[in-house]
Amino acid sequence: MATVGRVVILNDAPRSGKSSIARAMQDHVPGVWLNLGVDRFKHATPQRFQPGIGLRPGGERPDLEPLVATLWTALYESVAAHARLGVDVVVDAVHHDDYSVPLGILPAAARTLHDLPVLLVGVRCPVDVVRARRRETWGGAGYRREGTVVDPVERWQRAVHTPGRYDLEVDTALLSPDECADRIAHRLRYGPPPAAMRRLAD
Repeated sequence: MATVGRVVILNDAPRSGKSSIARAMQDHVPGVWLNLGVDRFKHATPQRFQPGIGLRPGGERPDLEPLVATLWTALYESVAAHARLGVDVVVDAVHHDDYSVPLGILPAAARTLHDLPVLLVGVRCPVDVVRARRRETWGGAGYRREGTVVDPVERWQRAVHTPGRYDLEVDTALLSPDECADRIAHRLRYGPPPAAMRRLAD
């Protein structure tokens, strides 16, 4: 096992295909790739604190935000601990800073992982494709807030890709999960050292 594990963070809105890419990486990319992403932390969070680190953009639950920041810190401290033991980690993430007040979660994660090789991957998926996947999985088009229907897809897409600086981007409407995993593996093996997270930490 390597002295230091690699970390790949897959960032995009829900239903973009991140989990499928993570599974493809586990199946096909050499290394012991643990998926320590958002869904696993959400499932481990008590129901009364849901959606936990899956809190949607728009400041919907200011009362949960201090806990959400702590849970993100716990996730990345865990990621760092695994990587420092030589375990490769893929993080299926949904990062945004559209809370009632900015929490700076991604820059804080970058500081936690400062001494590790971290590839930040922007997972892109057209809005209409995400909408179709959401309808297939959950039904409905939006969620109600303050007497109006908010389009969660548009809100997620704006929030999650701010500032949108990545080491690599993949489009899940054009590429299969295996093809995305192959591009990530190629970038890890042949590309320049990842720099996106280091820039966020500064």
